[in-house]
Amino acid sequence: MSSSLLIITFFAAGMLLSWAGWLPSLLADEALTVWLLYALMFTVGLSVGADKRLREILRTLRPSVLLVPLATTIGTFAGVALVSLVLRYSITECLAVGAGFGYYSLSSVFITQYKGAELGTVALLANILRELITLLGAGLMVRYCGKLAPVCAGGCTTTDTTLPVITRFAGKDMVFIAIVHAMVLDLSVPLWVLFFCSF
Repeated sequence: MSSSLLIITFFAAGMLLSWAGWLPSLLADEALTVWLLYALMFTVGLSVGADKRLREILRTLRPSVLLVPLATTIGTFAGVALVSLVLRYSITECLAVGAGFGYYSLSSVFITQYKGAELGTVALLANILRELITLLGAGLMVRYCGKLAPVCAGGCTTTDTTLPVITRFAGKDMVFIAIVHAMVLDLSVPLWVLFFCSF
């Protein structure tokens, strides 16, 4: 949870510094944002490739495990489509936000790039909220909805920030599923977000 608060703090600080005009104009340049996004994607690739568990996960992967990220994707899109009925954003904009699956650093940059800062901010806050709900509600999710509920709720965060609470409340047998779940969703985020931003 402290990592989420830290991210919100940095986001707010960046907005305040920008509004006050204390940042060089170079930092607001769209070309720089794109290159920073490429650098982020490169480091994500490095972290996934360097994970010592990756080889073991790929070797022991059962096709049925892939149903969990599929269920998360379908459930997220269905929920977002329903929410879009009461929001002033189009269904594709809402689906782009939902397609972040909790991966706020990546999805919000993409959405800001293609749809503007307002929707990018909505994406950042919505995806941070997804992580916070999982961190605070994992115990209740397991009790009332089953062991897979916090995994699906956590989205992309189930390999890092929400993994400890998932392990605590759902059990150690959920660790493998949570890691595979997050890796599959991590790879799908850019594809889904760019797809929905293209409309």
